[in-house]
Amino acid sequence: MEANTKIDLSALNDQQKDAVISEDKRLLVLAGAGSGKTKTLLQKLIYLIEAKGISPSSILAITFTKNATNEMLDRLIISADESGEYEKQLFDKRKSFTDKERERYFQQKKYTWIDGLTVKTFHSFCYSILRNYGVNEFDNKFKIIGDTKRDEEDELSKHVVPETVFEAIHKLLIEECEDTEYLLNLKRYVLDYIIDKIHLKQIDPKYVPKDGKYFTTLDGTKVRSKSEQFIADWFYRHSIKYEYEPLLNVKDFSFTPDFFIPEANLYIEHISDKSFSMKDKEEQFRKGNLLLVKTFETMTKDSALFNHTLDKIVKNRLPVDYHKTISINFKEEFNGYHEDVKDFVQQIIRITDMIKVENINVETVLENARSDQHERVRNFYELAIPIVKKYLEYCTNKSYLDFNDLISRSTSLFQNHEDIANKYKSKYQYILVDEFQDVNNLQVELIKLLLTDQTQLFCVGDDWQSIYGFRGSNVSYIVDFENHFANAKTIKLNLNYRSTQNIVGASNEVIKHNKFKVDKDVQASKKSEHKIVVFAGNTEEENIQFCFDRVKEVLNDGVSNDEILFLYRRSKMFTPYFYRFKNENVRVQGKTIHASKGLEAKVVFIIGLTEGNGGFPDIWLEDRIFQVIKKANHDLLMEEERRLFYVAITRAKDKLFLITQKGNESSFLKEIPEAFTVRTTNAIKQIVDKVILCDSCFSQLEKLHKFCPYCGQQVIEQQNE
Repeated sequence: MEANTKIDLSALNDQQKDAVISEDKRLLVLAGAGSGKTKTLLQKLIYLIEAKGISPSSILAITFTKNATNEMLDRLIISADESGEYEKQLFDKRKSFTDKERERYFQQKKYTWIDGLTVKTFHSFCYSILRNYGVNEFDNKFKIIGDTKRDEEDELSKHVVPETVFEAIHKLLIEECEDTEYLLNLKRYVLDYIIDKIHLKQIDPKYVPKDGKYFTTLDGTKVRSKSEQFIADWFYRHSIKYEYEPLLNVKDFSFTPDFFIPEANLYIEHISDKSFSMKDKEEQFRKGNLLLVKTFETMTKDSALFNHTLDKIVKNRLPVDYHKTISINFKEEFNGYHEDVKDFVQQIIRITDMIKVENINVETVLENARSDQHERVRNFYELAIPIVKKYLEYCTNKSYLDFNDLISRSTSLFQNHEDIANKYKSKYQYILVDEFQDVNNLQVELIKLLLTDQTQLFCVGDDWQSIYGFRGSNVSYIVDFENHFANAKTIKLNLNYRSTQNIVGASNEVIKHNKFKVDKDVQASKKSEHKIVVFAGNTEEENIQFCFDRVKEVLNDGVSNDEILFLYRRSKMFTPYFYRFKNENVRVQGKTIHASKGLEAKVVFIIGLTEGNGGFPDIWLEDRIFQVIKKANHDLLMEEERRLFYVAITRAKDKLFLITQKGNESSFLKEIPEAFTVRTTNAIKQIVDKVILCDSCFSQLEKLHKFCPYCGQQVIEQQNE
């Protein structure tokens, strides 16, 4: 291709232009919200082809979602289509999604320079690597096992097997439960930590159930102590019938021994340091010539010893022909608890993902878990890791790869097969990565394996918008870019074309409270007299009414429904707003802030800005179970919440409304200086009536007085308000 050095870059500002023409081999374009980062990346791509004469087949552009890939292709097609027809079709609301997909494919083939580019998501790119060259690493006829919630499946859906990850792991769990010991241990875990939540009760010593019975046994009996639970479970495991706390009256008084074994005609009393004196009870047993055996709390410290003791006490007193086997199955044992088992499976899925993203050996995880100080965590991993192993073996056996496997197997292929790695290294001389703040460990490892000293790596992103830590993304790759990639250069895009100066100013002030970031001085290109409106209602109904009134106003001013956006931290925050608007036949776009990334609207409402649980910030340190694989840090989680607030604020182009509650305002609101806001609320009605005084003699008057009864002075009307 012949280079055209006269390519027009006049539409770019100085920083964008520097990024486009840069020859640096490792370049990070650090782009503030609304600063035209996608435009810059696309212009870089066009510049390489038009001005530098680079073959499109030498360029790899990596995105995170299918939508981002489509947007990139659409913009390239629009830039090539002089007729303007494609843009019209793209925004034609009468055209279906399928029609637009078909037209995109046709246009892509039409322009050979666009068709020659590799524009793919990480997962789609790795899919093609493994399908074409992965035969030495994995079965190249593999299928993808997925989760239907992943938007990557839009791109790879025809290759996804009907079986989901959840279904596979659930099936393997049921298979593992054919081992009676595993099944009963799982049931014990579910009863203790999901149903009874005994770990929480141990934290709160004030919690005492009415009957004093904390613990559920394997057969559903409620007992008073962990030791009694152990004894009852032992009976259940050995199919020995028992009665718990049967009422007994031998002669002098009634009482309830801990256990009675009818087949052995045996009573058992378990003695702990909290037990009452046994002297009177023992006397009753002697009078009745009843068989009593005592067990002691000290025995429970050694479970093997306790098992042996029970075996000796009970089994020797059972009839010779007493049956000693127990027939149990998964369905019956978890009758009424199947939803809780589903929660357990979801946790296994989560740790499996984490193990893959963090690239930790399964045995190492189990080893770490076994040294955890909490019994619950140790028990979870003893039950979970065998299932994780079974799942990994199952996927290999079935030739399944999940989405994380696509990347890790591609990485492994490049590491183990230099010929394949070299093929890709020589093919792609230019690698462009969008949304670089969202990369995880696996993705960065893959990128590094594609690089040579001659490869130009061009990454675009904004550390202030890194909000996917819970999915495994690692903001340090963008913040410390120059440490991860030698001889790197950073160019900052700091002119916001989207939002007004008050919105940009407020967002800058909020993000200043984060420590782990790259400093940027973002300026607004738009000026407006509108300040950010902060409304604090006395009730949720007042907040809904305020938002409803403002929506009607902006609609009357000519703003379309599509240009109004409601944002919230959690979906449930929007529910009462949705129903009010639906009842009034007003149609308002509502999205979680995570789902809004990349969007913009003329008018934005951020609701639920309250402090504490269910508000925003909403810091969730998650379960200790996950800390075994990756430690959580409260301060870093708080910084991610603040970045989420920054993303929400910067979706607004012209008007921004922040909705809170009087007396419970989010701490984030205090981080916005008053210069950028107008704060409003409905006044609280006065509890004490205003005292009316005579202007002349200063005597106290009643509301109905027209003249002062003491001096005759006429009462001024305003005093009666």
